[in-house]
Amino acid sequence: MPSANLELVRSICAAWERGGFSSAEWAHTEIEFVRADGPSPGSWTGLAGMAEGTREWLSAWEDPRVVVDEYRELDDERVLVLVHLSARGGTSGPELGQMQTSGAHLFHVRGGKATRFVHYLDRERALADLGIAPEAGSPRPW
Repeated sequence: MPSANLELVRSICAAWERGGFSSAEWAHTEIEFVRADGPSPGSWTGLAGMAEGTREWLSAWEDPRVVVDEYRELDDERVLVLVHLSARGGTSGPELGQMQTSGAHLFHVRGGKATRFVHYLDRERALADLGIAPEAGSPRPW
């Protein structure tokens, strides 16, 4: 039977897969939001900080998509989600055209709320940071 933490993370990601990025009911009021890599890494604290960091990221892209590949419960507090991310560069955003990457999301959950959320564009970096061997044949995200 899946843990409550895994069920919470699944519900968050299910909303994101449908394009619903606006809810933060799942987040602790003092959540730490980290964008670990990519063109604009950074760290924000609290719901307002997470909203700011998310708005900054999403404003550079049109039609952002998240597709979950796998969920992994790492321990009693951490859930790793392996994802595919894609988007088109916005009119004021990066001149990249289409962005597609194999990334990861790391959720730290305590008391039914996410207390820390780390967003990785580079799945291999996430796995390395966590001391997990990369998957055989994993594509490079850049």
